[in-house]
Amino acid sequence: MDVVELLSELVKFDTTNDPAKGIKPSKDCPKFIMDTLSSWGIEAELIERDGYYAVYGEIGSGKPKLLFMAHFDVVPVNREEWETEPFELTIKGSRAYGRGSADDKGNVASVMLALKELSKMKLEGKILFAFTGDEEIGGKMAMHIAEKLKSENNLPEYMINADGIGMKPIIRRRKGFGVTIGVPSERIKLIGVLKERKFKVNTPILETRHAAYFLPGVDTHPMIALSHFLRNSNALAVSLEGKFLKGNVVPSEVTLKYLEPGEGEEVEADMGLTKLLKAIVPLVRAPIKPEKYSDYGVSITPNLYSFKDGKHVLRLDIRAMSYSHKDIESTIKEVVAFNIPEAEVIVSSNEKAGYLFTHPEEEIVRAMLETLEKFGEKAEPVEGPGAADSRFFTPYGVKAIDFGPRGGDIHGPNEYVEIDSLRRMPELYAELARRMVRE
Repeated sequence: MDVVELLSELVKFDTTNDPAKGIKPSKDCPKFIMDTLSSWGIEAELIERDGYYAVYGEIGSGKPKLLFMAHFDVVPVNREEWETEPFELTIKGSRAYGRGSADDKGNVASVMLALKELSKMKLEGKILFAFTGDEEIGGKMAMHIAEKLKSENNLPEYMINADGIGMKPIIRRRKGFGVTIGVPSERIKLIGVLKERKFKVNTPILETRHAAYFLPGVDTHPMIALSHFLRNSNALAVSLEGKFLKGNVVPSEVTLKYLEPGEGEEVEADMGLTKLLKAIVPLVRAPIKPEKYSDYGVSITPNLYSFKDGKHVLRLDIRAMSYSHKDIESTIKEVVAFNIPEAEVIVSSNEKAGYLFTHPEEEIVRAMLETLEKFGEKAEPVEGPGAADSRFFTPYGVKAIDFGPRGGDIHGPNEYVEIDSLRRMPELYAELARRMVRE
């Protein structure tokens, strides 16, 4: 079985994580991973916590030197936007399309095959591996594994978090924070005309729906455009609908029903919703000061909206090179207090998670660059836009990089991985491990 065939089997498992709808991956995919490894003589265990699963194991003996980690869960799909069946790997030319092909089942398949080769060798040190099923909703399984290894004095020196893209070692990544803002409905009746307007996402350079990849000044976020519209008109919001999927996924489209005051009929508008939506522009420009430098600075995107029990709720995704949420919370609350003082604000983050910030001269970085050069790839260390599970290991002193094959449309429709790049990955990972854990 080659890496494309293995990826095809993995993509068939619908491992969608969607807490808002109560959807989580079943045991089927991790059991397939574990059984496949077992058929190659690699023993692993299935870990379960709160209905989520992970596969963990070790090869070699002695001091733990290196950890491979990848995740098999995926974000929800909007099938209307897909040109292929998202849970069937479809090959078109040089690309393989399917949900998870790039994020992150291509990496899962690659690491599995690398482990198959490494298990045949005599290694000076242990190689640990883990495949997790909740990275897309916060990575508590990775946190649990990090804590477990810490308590057992079994933490590795280095980590390859196989959750990157572009065949470039990622040495910096920001931490993710969630902000929930709730505003009571405040309905009033006015005379005017009821109208409707759609706002659509536009990513002209890099096609993606991943919030961390959103670049203000280049990309158009439909919720920010909607806010700008309300702030520059006398329109009052009536209701909002949209293709909302997940906290870190930019909605592809939102539809605003609004009242244009003047002559017409009596229409019921919602001042609570109006104030909340108008506040989006100042919220996404909140002057948050991070702890460390980032190529991407601080990004703030409003990706989820809901209405329940008489309350409008907006969720923001914030990415910053910061460990604590305290400064972020004070800044966001200042903006909210000025614009919608009656709103409730909750800022959340996992305080056990850090950010990725590995020095480019670390052995793991140099070894990856040397390995890439051997495979004819020229690369420099870069910063990745999104957060990843390596952030649970860096606070313990583990030196980590994130890495993955070339691909695109992460978290978006028609996600794909480049086949030539993918085919190199198992051998590349095996060669890198050999450099880190000498035979």
